[in-house]
Amino acid sequence: MAIRLHRGGRFRTWLGARFGGGFELGDRLWRRALHVLAAVALLYYVLPNDFFVIAPKVDILLAALAAVYVLEALRHMAGLELPTIRPYEEGRVGSFALFGTAVVLAILFFPLPIACAVVLGTAVADPVAGELRRDPRFRAVDAVVPFAVYAALAFLGLAVLGHWPTLPSVGLAAVAGAIAVAVERPKVWWVDDDLVMTLVPALVLYGLGVVALGYGR
Repeated sequence: MAIRLHRGGRFRTWLGARFGGGFELGDRLWRRALHVLAAVALLYYVLPNDFFVIAPKVDILLAALAAVYVLEALRHMAGLELPTIRPYEEGRVGSFALFGTAVVLAILFFPLPIACAVVLGTAVADPVAGELRRDPRFRAVDAVVPFAVYAALAFLGLAVLGHWPTLPSVGLAAVAGAIAVAVERPKVWWVDDDLVMTLVPALVLYGLGVVALGYGR
């Protein structure tokens, strides 16, 4: 008998019913909510280094990622059932593990403005893109809206949270949004959109903002 870390979908069925649907809607809403909540990792920047007492905050961040890897390993090796895992993820690394990896890499290896830009952008724009593509009525804007959302949040990360100059931040945010949408749209089962939407724009922003323009040096 497989071990499962869910209640057989009862919560997701209840959630879907609150919005006029059933399990499928509740599962989708729960996945979207968890995706957005990944941005909570950015609290790393405001917490004191000794906030957790037992270890520096960087160790806690890495321990949280290690826990994600353990869950993912148990899913494949011991048949552990996790909620919100989609069928195409059953034979590959789960999106939650790849997104967690991307978030931690962004926080640890990129300047604060860039990490905030790409983590906020991916956390919100990817669920928006997924929802728009589900409905044929939004086909005309299913790229424009995610671009606008990603660019707006990237600007928030660069200019407001990271204090980069406003006008260059507008251009850099637009570039990041365009790249994020471009790398998210092709669907290849072994390439995770959360990973590429986070790290590819981060690399471009680093090249343009830090290397070329000299911000954050």
